[in-house]
Amino acid sequence: MLEEWVAVPIESLTIDDLALLIETDPELIVLGTGNQQLLPDRDLMFAMARRGIGLEVMDTPAAARTFNVLVGEGRSVAAVLFL
Repeated sequence: MLEEWVAVPIESLTIDDLALLIETDPELIVLGTGNQQLLPDRDLMFAMARRGIGLEVMDTPAAARTFNVLVGEGRSVAAVLFL
């Protein structure tokens, strides 16, 4: 868990907001957006793709399940889960 991370609205997330997670060198970041899926700004999606890091966006219950499955498979994954 990253204690220093400051939550911002999903639509305002930038690559800088995810810098601490990116430093952990995940192959994939799972973004749980609450009770419904909300898409972040497309610039964030493009920035993640340029770094070769997948960004999967889904509602938070699905994101938590996906994260657990991927960790169970031994994948290098990180998650940002909004309530």
